[in-house]
Amino acid sequence: MLRFPAWKITSILAMTAFALFLIVPSLLSPAHREALISHLPKWVPARALVLGLDLQGGSHVLLEVDSNSVVKSLADNLRDSVRRTLREEKIAITGGIGLLPRGVQVRIPDPAERARVMPKFRQLAATFGSGITSTARSPAFDVTENDDDLIQFTVTEAGVDSKVRRAVEQSIEVLRRRVDALGTTEPNIQREGNDRILVEVPGLQDTSKLKEILGTTAKLEFRLVAEPGADPSDVEFLDQVDRPSKLAVEKRVMVEGEDLTDAQPGFDNRTQEPVVNFRFNIRGGQRFGEVTSENVGKLFAIILDGKVISAPRILGPITGGSGEISGHFTVESANNLAILLRAGALPAKLTIVEERTVGPGLGQDSIDAGKRAAYVGAALVAFYMLITYGIFGVFANIALAVHVSFIFAGLVLLGATLTLPGIAGIVLTIGMAVDANVLIYERIREEAHLGRSIISALDAGFKRAFATIVDSNVTMFVAAAILYFLGSGPVRGFAVSMALGILTSIVTAVTMTRMMIALWYRYKRPVRLPI
Repeated sequence: MLRFPAWKITSILAMTAFALFLIVPSLLSPAHREALISHLPKWVPARALVLGLDLQGGSHVLLEVDSNSVVKSLADNLRDSVRRTLREEKIAITGGIGLLPRGVQVRIPDPAERARVMPKFRQLAATFGSGITSTARSPAFDVTENDDDLIQFTVTEAGVDSKVRRAVEQSIEVLRRRVDALGTTEPNIQREGNDRILVEVPGLQDTSKLKEILGTTAKLEFRLVAEPGADPSDVEFLDQVDRPSKLAVEKRVMVEGEDLTDAQPGFDNRTQEPVVNFRFNIRGGQRFGEVTSENVGKLFAIILDGKVISAPRILGPITGGSGEISGHFTVESANNLAILLRAGALPAKLTIVEERTVGPGLGQDSIDAGKRAAYVGAALVAFYMLITYGIFGVFANIALAVHVSFIFAGLVLLGATLTLPGIAGIVLTIGMAVDANVLIYERIREEAHLGRSIISALDAGFKRAFATIVDSNVTMFVAAAILYFLGSGPVRGFAVSMALGILTSIVTAVTMTRMMIALWYRYKRPVRLPI
């Protein structure tokens, strides 16, 4: 009990000093914090504790994947796949490929050709959009052959549901890149149910800009403008951004925005108007060069989210893999478009179903309420320990203060966000940490009543209470882990702070308290226990 090595004492003191160093930036004003961080090496983890939406205010937006756009996307992809299969089999059709509300249809008059291509279509149904659905029991679409030479392809509910789930997963990553580009700190972006995404951005009060960034699909396409005499089934009329009339463009996409590697706002050298400069990857650059080389003199439409931004004429091959998008932009709109293109296109349209803004005043009220709860709880616990256990209560209170500093230091190191439920978790762990000290002290008291010496009672108290402390803390830690993995939002914030508190309480309530009691006994040499 009394043999407490110097290296252990040094380690505990170093850990405490490091924890205090980590939480110092959170106690400073933003100006002083920046000044402190600027004088420290980059590898030093000096940053402020991130406050959640309920503490510092911010924007809350709930988005929903538009199932109609998912169905349309599946139908468009299905049409392209059917067209490609017909070309490979060299089969002529009547009336082109028609779009249905949930699929496509094609008429093949020749019975022999229908019999030859139907196995291909059924195989296509089994492999279409590999990853949308992969089981033979629930294909992405059904194929039916009618008596009037008509073959219909209908998207199934299983195909739509699976596509929606994938769209949510992809959208979360795209939205995260977009929000990060705004320069905000620690946004909370997570799935809500099967088809919804929750976006919380602490500190951002301008919801209009956030909605513009989140709600834009940013699907960039390059298509050729349709020439007179083109097949109507291969032509689509799209709105133009700067003109009231529609423009006829080919349905076939020549180059897609997914091949972009970079997009930056800039200014046109001749007109000094804001533009967006873009650059393709190797595949996109090669394809862009081939298309512009083969279609010199034709109009090339640049389409964003189904609207034609501009349709310049191809004056010559563009083989450098880069170009610019112009369209009467403002500086802000060019910057926003560049952000969207860099982050990538959303796989499906997202609609806003709920939005709210938490003002900083309400957040400050929450902080003040949390502080009051923490201060009152800590004061009552400290008073009880001091009255009940005397000098041992002082040791417990010191360990309690270190315990709280360890929790905040852990939140800073993990980059976790502190929420109001997180503060509740910290207050709860304060009681748990003191409970460990109570178990130790009561066990020491029992051992002393049995006639043991002071050293023997102290040693037995710590050893025999340790197993009980570990058992209770492991149980609570498992509960915190379940809350974290199965919960969301505020529940996870509560679980993180509680889990950190459980881990640090074992260190402070057992190791640190034991160290202080050992040092006290070594210098005081008491003849009786003060409890």
